[in-house]
Amino acid sequence: MSDQFVHLHVHTHYSLLDGLGKPQDYIQKAKEFGSPAVAITDHGNMYGGIEFFKEAKKHDIKPIIGCEFYVAPNSCKDKNPQIDRKRYHLILLAETQEGYGNLLELTTRAHLEGFYYKPRIDWELMEKYSKGLIASTACILGEVPQAILDNDEQRARDLIKRFQKVYGKENFFLELQHHPSLEGQNIVNRKLIELNQELKVPLIATNDCHYVNEKDNFAQDILICIQTNRNVNDEDRMTMLDENYAFHSTQVMKEFFKDTPEAIENTVSIAERCNIDFTFGKNLIPVFKVPEEKKKLSPTTYLEELCKVGLKERYGEKADDSKIQQRLEFELSVIKKMGFESYFLIVWDYVKWARDNGIMVGPGRGSGPGSIVAYALTITDIDPLKYNLLFERFLNPERVSMPDFDIDFSDNKRDQVIEYVRNKYGEDHVAQISTFGTLAAKAAVKDTGRALGIPYIEMNALSKLIPDRPGTKLKEALETSAELKESYQTVPEYKKVIDTAMLLEGVVRHISVHACAVVISDDKLSKYTALQHPPKDDQTIISQYSAKPLESLGLLKMDFLGLKNLTILQKALKIIRRTHGRAVDINDIPMDDAKTFKLLQNAQTTGVFQLESTGMKRYLKDLKPTEFEDIIAMVSLYRPGPMEWIPDYIKGKHGKKKVSYAHESLKPILEKTYGIAIYQEQILQIAQIFAGFSLGAADI
Repeated sequence: MSDQFVHLHVHTHYSLLDGLGKPQDYIQKAKEFGSPAVAITDHGNMYGGIEFFKEAKKHDIKPIIGCEFYVAPNSCKDKNPQIDRKRYHLILLAETQEGYGNLLELTTRAHLEGFYYKPRIDWELMEKYSKGLIASTACILGEVPQAILDNDEQRARDLIKRFQKVYGKENFFLELQHHPSLEGQNIVNRKLIELNQELKVPLIATNDCHYVNEKDNFAQDILICIQTNRNVNDEDRMTMLDENYAFHSTQVMKEFFKDTPEAIENTVSIAERCNIDFTFGKNLIPVFKVPEEKKKLSPTTYLEELCKVGLKERYGEKADDSKIQQRLEFELSVIKKMGFESYFLIVWDYVKWARDNGIMVGPGRGSGPGSIVAYALTITDIDPLKYNLLFERFLNPERVSMPDFDIDFSDNKRDQVIEYVRNKYGEDHVAQISTFGTLAAKAAVKDTGRALGIPYIEMNALSKLIPDRPGTKLKEALETSAELKESYQTVPEYKKVIDTAMLLEGVVRHISVHACAVVISDDKLSKYTALQHPPKDDQTIISQYSAKPLESLGLLKMDFLGLKNLTILQKALKIIRRTHGRAVDINDIPMDDAKTFKLLQNAQTTGVFQLESTGMKRYLKDLKPTEFEDIIAMVSLYRPGPMEWIPDYIKGKHGKKKVSYAHESLKPILEKTYGIAIYQEQILQIAQIFAGFSLGAADI
């Protein structure tokens, strides 16, 4: 790494509405510059850590995981509006695995204990979680630079010595930045160089990067306007336009710091010292604790016992049928081979608790109902043999991935199930999962226009020229929308808006709670991910890593879906019991009820899950369903791709057209692989294979 420079102070778009560059953009630029390593140091969070790490590894660049912390002037638990709104910046980088763990712990404590306008740590926390970390004084908002600007040199010296005592003399650095137009920066730099010579504290050079390229500075300024709800014409607003916070090349940084070459060299030394790694794909599912009365059984044998009892309840005397037993043995062997016994038991446990406590649970959706083990455990209520569902769609040793049950609960009682899981496995082992909202095309245009001071009515009209198709990008919209292209080419203000909005597209705007995902860990969660409260909610705890990074770490993600239709059904059953004195079990309702099919044939399906859209109602009228399999087929086909086959299916249903199998060459392969025969009338099977979705019965 000799004759190089490494950026150790970098803000990605996970420094919400402050940093502009995405992790992959910084990594690409680092590769272009020939940089051997690069750090991520977002403001007060670890959101982008895993994404950044993976992207860097993909391009053979060494990732350095860090954070720019906010340090409270006193205790981070103090919340005095006159004193504690002041906070100091501090850069911490993980040198070792222990250091990375301390970053997670500090970030968690900052959010859950020290949050006051910003997530804050204090000296007590720093002393407790200092091992394996490298610290630097950060920008001019750091405590040492602020002491310098206050003309309190003795306090600056005392602070340096205190930092050295906490982190070790070899682990604390004075940070120089080249921002000559920034008030106070030159004063701070000169004094830091003096202190370096006086106290022998090493220097490093950084650029406090907030965007990748110099030309991105205007877009980042618009981002700050969005954050602060101001526009570019407002006086005394926050802006960084006066200085250059781009991701500079080694040559540029060497020129900036030609008088202190050791500050450049030390960045390389730090990069060489920082060595952390992750083991992805490891199974971190908690081991299920078998009940006391069954403590002699392992999770494997306990699962087998539950399945045998469950099969008797499901199939009665037919449970000993060789086909049923072979399917059970096959599934259990795969589950055991892949190490997912505890996974099934955990799901079984909270589904059972929900049912036992009068909470309605859905019959199953997605690929989960393809499992006879799930059916025996009453995790699902759909017989996979009756509907010829494939277990391999749910769990397949040839495609190693976490199983994923999507379980529906009454939406008014879903939180009770999550609370049960939290109490059972420990509050520090369970959290809801975060998700990140990004600026989509229309939002980017509207927000950019507002930040530029253009009237809302104009930007609203301009955004309506962008096609409504989900995922549409502005570049694509300019190619497909003639009106948008004309506005772009003829109105300079609109061109400026769209050009800027294209740079903001996909930038993270906020963090929120995932609609259904919960993570359960074998150890305390802060060992694997930093934790925090979601915005405007100081009760719920969420992970800072989103679902995909958590799953890649091997953590157990569960989907607890709140379904309004189940709440409606549960209330309807209560009304029937109260008004008619009858307790109705919906599992006993016949699947061939003529009156029900009459309603479906007339498309009287408002409020019926997945059958209430205008398009679906039109197809139901044409189809005139007479059996449950018709509904399975419609739900399976009514999605992008197989939707074009719906008219053929309807004609086949009424004998008006012989439905042909369009991919005859795949027939023997499918039969050999799955042991299923493809018949002309079984277009449902075709929908499953080619749409890539599970059978529709699982969605009803």
